Amino acid sequence: MEARPYVSWDLMESFLVDVFCAYGVPHDDAAICADVLLESDRRGIESHGCNRFKPIYIDRIVKGTLLPVTDLEIVKETPTTIVADAHDGMGMVASYRMMERLIEKAKRYGMAGGAVRNSTHYGIAGYWVTMASKAGLIGLTGTNARPSIAPTFGVENMLGTNPLTFALPTDEDFPFCIDCSTSIVQRGRIEYYAREGMPTPAGMVVADDGSELTDSELILKRLVDGTAALTPLGGGPGDEMCGYKGYGYAAVVEILSAALAGGEFMKALSGVASDGSAQMYHLGHFFFVIDPDAFCGRDTFERIAGDICRALRASKKAPGYDRIYTAGEKEWLAWQERKDKGVPVTAAVQKEMIELRDRLGLDYRFPFED
Repeated sequence: MEARPYVSWDLMESFLVDVFCAYGVPHDDAAICADVLLESDRRGIESHGCNRFKPIYIDRIVKGTLLPVTDLEIVKETPTTIVADAHDGMGMVASYRMMERLIEKAKRYGMAGGAVRNSTHYGIAGYWVTMASKAGLIGLTGTNARPSIAPTFGVENMLGTNPLTFALPTDEDFPFCIDCSTSIVQRGRIEYYAREGMPTPAGMVVADDGSELTDSELILKRLVDGTAALTPLGGGPGDEMCGYKGYGYAAVVEILSAALAGGEFMKALSGVASDGSAQMYHLGHFFFVIDPDAFCGRDTFERIAGDICRALRASKKAPGYDRIYTAGEKEWLAWQERKDKGVPVTAAVQKEMIELRDRLGLDYRFPFED
């Protein structure tokens, strides 16, 4: 049973927008950013929701490593492609504008692709591909990030957690949406563990001497100084559990995120300059949108995709388990559970909300203060 207090979706959205605006984000852009964060909480992906509002976005605006106004420059455009430069603005805003354009192009030409350079954290990757699936289209995206993952047989953090994310429309109430990092655990989850005083499960992080690390606070510090790394999907540092698969996919995302837009990669994305001072992150993202109407037709695609999902869920269960899920289903169920309750907020997030409200002099009173 959920023990944390809830804040209504409308109240939380209004608060996030007002805080973003107070730090210089234009209102319409602030509304986009708030919706991306709240969508993460709607899906139960709390590592990328309101938990990250202050430390990843507001604190970076204050520090100067994230610009509140997004000047998205179109560097190159063809009928089916776009390359853009976000100039260190809000990655969520740059991605929203990119996806709007690509959806329009894909509906006209059958498919479209875009890449953004010099960007910043763009929230949950699933938001962008779901923009496509809501329009009856197939969505694919990936982004690079601060170095976190060690290559197979290595212990140095070289690659970002680099999600490779798809959304496929179905004839069900929710799309098939796979949105996960190419490491066993993403940095945001470790940040969540640290904020809640929880250890990181063994096997997810390797120190530079090859030992395992579980102290979440220590892991975050050592990821920054380069003496710890996340293990790729499958595990590491060796290849006994086929971690080379996760390593390979992480490298694919790194290459596409950087090379399609002519952007930076790996160690250049650390956010730390050679003298130890903070610097811009210069992340890259890529997006592809495909219209099933250019192939077999949307209705046919959605029916077959739905049939596949239903067949998977109806297959024989392992002993002790009574349900099989398909990608995106648990997130949809989380929304059914939370839509009338609101956003569950941890003690750490409550403290941050009160701190921001009081600092900015905003007129809010939250339910957890009663």
